[in-house]
Amino acid sequence: MFASSTEEVTDGYASACEQSWGTLPKDKSGQNQTFSCVTSASSKQSSNEGSTSSRHGPSSGTASGQLPSSFRIGKPASLLLSSCTESSSFHSRGGTPRHRRTPGSAGAPGTSYSSGSTNTGASVIVVVVEGRGLARGEIGMASLDLKCPELVLSQFADTGTYAKVITKIHILVPVEILMPDTASEKGKGTKLFNLITENFPGVPFTPVQRKYFNEKKGLEYIQQLCAPEFSTVVMEVQAKYYCLAAAAALLKYLEFLQNSVYVAKSLKVSFKGSEQTAMIDSASASNLELVVNNRNYRSDHTLFGVLNHTKTPGGARRLRSNILEPLVDVETINTRLDTIQELLEDEELFFGLKNAISHFLDIDQLLSVLVQIPKKETFQVAEAKITHIIQLKYTLDLVPRLRMLLKNRNTALLKAYSTTLEDNRFDMILEQIKTVINYDTTYLKDSFKMRTQKCYAVRPNINKFLDIARKAYTEIVDDIAELVNQLGEKYGLPMRTSFSTARGFFIQLKLEGLTLPEGNLPSEFIKVTKHKNNYGFTTADLMKKNSRCEEALREIFHISYVVICQLLRTIHEHIHCLYKLSDALSMLDMLLSLANACTISDYVRPEFTDTLAIKQGRHAILERIGRQQPVSNNSYISEGSNFVIITGPNMSGKSTYLKQVALCQIMAQIGSFVPAEYACFRVADQIFTRIGVDDDFETNSSTFMLEMKEISYIIHNASDKSLIIIDELGRGTSAEEGIGICHSVCEFLLGLKAFTLFATHFLELCQLESLYPNVENQHMQVQHTRSGDTGAESVVYTYLLNRGSSEERHYGLRAAEMTALPSSIIQEATTVASKVSQQFLARHHTDPETQRQRAVYHLSTRLLQTARNSRLDPDSLRMYLKGLKKQYEAELQTAGQAVDAEEQ
Repeated sequence: MFASSTEEVTDGYASACEQSWGTLPKDKSGQNQTFSCVTSASSKQSSNEGSTSSRHGPSSGTASGQLPSSFRIGKPASLLLSSCTESSSFHSRGGTPRHRRTPGSAGAPGTSYSSGSTNTGASVIVVVVEGRGLARGEIGMASLDLKCPELVLSQFADTGTYAKVITKIHILVPVEILMPDTASEKGKGTKLFNLITENFPGVPFTPVQRKYFNEKKGLEYIQQLCAPEFSTVVMEVQAKYYCLAAAAALLKYLEFLQNSVYVAKSLKVSFKGSEQTAMIDSASASNLELVVNNRNYRSDHTLFGVLNHTKTPGGARRLRSNILEPLVDVETINTRLDTIQELLEDEELFFGLKNAISHFLDIDQLLSVLVQIPKKETFQVAEAKITHIIQLKYTLDLVPRLRMLLKNRNTALLKAYSTTLEDNRFDMILEQIKTVINYDTTYLKDSFKMRTQKCYAVRPNINKFLDIARKAYTEIVDDIAELVNQLGEKYGLPMRTSFSTARGFFIQLKLEGLTLPEGNLPSEFIKVTKHKNNYGFTTADLMKKNSRCEEALREIFHISYVVICQLLRTIHEHIHCLYKLSDALSMLDMLLSLANACTISDYVRPEFTDTLAIKQGRHAILERIGRQQPVSNNSYISEGSNFVIITGPNMSGKSTYLKQVALCQIMAQIGSFVPAEYACFRVADQIFTRIGVDDDFETNSSTFMLEMKEISYIIHNASDKSLIIIDELGRGTSAEEGIGICHSVCEFLLGLKAFTLFATHFLELCQLESLYPNVENQHMQVQHTRSGDTGAESVVYTYLLNRGSSEERHYGLRAAEMTALPSSIIQEATTVASKVSQQFLARHHTDPETQRQRAVYHLSTRLLQTARNSRLDPDSLRMYLKGLKKQYEAELQTAGQAVDAEEQ
């Protein structure tokens, strides 16, 4: 065998296939029947079907396949269509999907959401439209994945509209973006147009005439195409004029782009508002390495890589989407956590579901092609439709096992999916398929076996022309096998018949201890290929038989296509239950993946209150890739101390700790267990990060300008429920300006109730603790050791977080000592730095009255938290309150001592 795509064909193989599906009738003459009349008949039926199907979707009023001058197809989207509409293999591969660059995918590797996201590449078309005049800032968006038949609508009209739109587009990873041509009129683009072209320079932009953005047409299309089970969306969007306008342009564009229409009542349409999920901007997703590793975009050292143990493409897509858009509804999160807990406690259920789901194909992609009716029938379209119906039968054959595994479960989510799979419409569709498709027809990866499956997919005696065509095909295949046997006997060589998609039938010869006569193959063998002792070749007679075989196969596929299209009309009536199956599979796959992550590392189930409290938390990504267990740390942020300033030397672990907290927050909000001994979170509506960056030479932006852009974004969009991570702000300018900017930013954020972690080298900021009762200083601890031989001092990093500000001084100079700088320069620098530090310490003063107010503030906030969240029994609660009292008295005593010291 030369390659995995080849398959040996033995003598009588086609006859055996014929027997397994039933005997085909012979014609009167015993000769091969001609098929010209059959072709015309099948074409006539297909053309009738095409004229009917044109009523199923938005009609064009132009010739089929012609694009109006107001549309301009983006090259990447058009290139993608062949793989979307005619693909015949959707089988999933286990493990982490590999990145594959698609022309026009957003951004460069390592700078966007696109890399490493799924194994299918970018395939989403996005349409964006903004209101004009007084409605400026109200934005509608419609998107549809060419490999998943779900039309997603969104509308933005609140604060931070532009930021939310850009973030949403980043998450979708579009292959093409459409906007009204008026957005870039006369070279003066709107703010939205400029933001999109600036953030997505690698994505094709297609301007479309404004007349196609018609909200009335959009509502008509949705009413016409939306499956009945999702029709409640009509009530949600009927007043959302801009997303309806975007939907109208998108559906019209897709009709011409794909040269097909969607079946009536077959699409899943959903409206997703920005308030339903937490927002993570693209910079934060990149900083935290959620789906892309910043050093190597092919690496799976990301949060997605850590959690991704999915078995289906749908499960991987869902996990990625959830990581980038975590949930904000606590009830939904806890429902997922309950399910993961049951999976971990029931080993038989865990492994049973994992095995069952691994056999499923990509149902979303299968659905996408099933609900489309091509405007033009071709051999490729016919073959693809036969493949799709075989894949649908294969998928439905797997449902009973999944149904059995989900029976009598305890958690709400598993019970709901069990009820979904009990729907008798799954059995109804399968029975309808089996009235047309052979019972033992199934989906196979092997090219020749799958070709045979497609050839004999439709049952015998349903169409007499089809039976005749298959009989002819069988005879030709048997003739080919017989011809190869005769050639083997003629030349005394061990020849066998093989098949590949590229070559068709050909002859294979493997020489083991044999030599060819005169050292060469006989002259009648042509198109010879050689690999070691393996030869592949054909003959003129075999090529003629291959041509006849292809003609017969084309006839079989065309007639089978007509029969299958009639079957699909009945299946389309129950298409919604396949959407439910897709939803159940992707969710179960994702939850199994999250449960699987718990079996690899020691994770704990999180709780949700109004406090962030993590005991011995760990960095999820470092834990997976590190050779040794990373140092764990405690975290505590509450309404009473919602602003934490973290200081410490370079390389002490500040940045790692900040990312660790954010990753744990995201994991908790997607419904995952987290790497800690105990974890409690407040749900965050937005997660912001400002982490050190380098100069951007492409945009001629300095470090300082990039810092200011990021911090400006945070200030304009942060809310009381946000989680804000800021690391080393102000390092791109002078120390005085850096301290001033940091101080003013801190004071602004202190006016919010957002949970903020602020890491800095500016020790002057630690004075904020004496000014604001909700500020708390913490530092990364280091230890000093001195060599007994040389007396040289060295620093040992513990990576442990402790209360209070860092007492380390001049740690930058210690780092400089490790370099080749002359000792005289370092000594002079130490002298100057010491004088500056003494002046700073002399000014540092804590007001005793402020300390008293701080003690009262802390007591009141702790009492409020206890009243809201306490689950302690009366005796334990009494002990806890006594402890609070002692702590309060100790803080008051400290304040009193400070007053006495002042008076003296």
